Amino acid sequence: MLQFDNQHALNVLKNKIYTVTSEDATSVMVGPIKLPVNLDGETREFQWYTWLSVHDQVERERYASYTSEEIIALMPSLQLAEGQQSSVLVYGDFEQDPYALIRMHSICHTGDIFGSKRCDCGYQLHQSMKLIVEHGTGAIFYLANHEGRGIGLLSKSMAYILQEEGLDTVEANLVLGFADDARQYTDAISILQYLRQKPVTLITNNPRKMEALRASGMNISGRVPLWGDISEYNVKYLQTKVNRSGHFAQNEGILNEYA
Repeated sequence: MLQFDNQHALNVLKNKIYTVTSEDATSVMVGPIKLPVNLDGETREFQWYTWLSVHDQVERERYASYTSEEIIALMPSLQLAEGQQSSVLVYGDFEQDPYALIRMHSICHTGDIFGSKRCDCGYQLHQSMKLIVEHGTGAIFYLANHEGRGIGLLSKSMAYILQEEGLDTVEANLVLGFADDARQYTDAISILQYLRQKPVTLITNNPRKMEALRASGMNISGRVPLWGDISEYNVKYLQTKVNRSGHFAQNEGILNEYA
């Protein structure tokens, strides 16, 4: 059995721990880690990173000064399982390839894990992975603080109950006292800019994601639309995205078909 002492563990981990600073946060990033993924019956090898962002000014300065050893020592006291950390799944030569696809994917407990048909999130996640593998280079940023457009899982469950009474996604969030869309992308973009400086093509139907990347100074070379898995269960949700949240529409005829 392989024996590890603290110093040996530190030597293994220290070259996999990075501190990424931006105007708004200090992020501790860990990776890359080999992650073989089952994609439609075939195994594809991705490189996985995860990160923890700190926004408080005093804490940001502390984290920016920590060594890898100090970060490792701090982990047990943070109770990280009580929260969620975001991560990114990288495929191919993401740093150097001139053309790369990216997806900023908001966590969806119900769609991504349970396969719920109330939304198209699970489809979008897996379709994005397929598109990136077919393209040869790209990354999926899986954003853990985006549940329910940033309102959290418990609040999302309440929004679902209100939607069953006839409210749409936007109306339910507003009635609960939230913004229509409370998501922010600055932490993910800082990680993206650390991993890649070349232009990216964004897989999305959401213009706000395009605007966030442009505002950061990121060079966007194009957009890939992501429509599919439309059914009677999610057509109102998808229509609300287009009609109230300003998402790009690709085929309104299909949406109207289920209305």
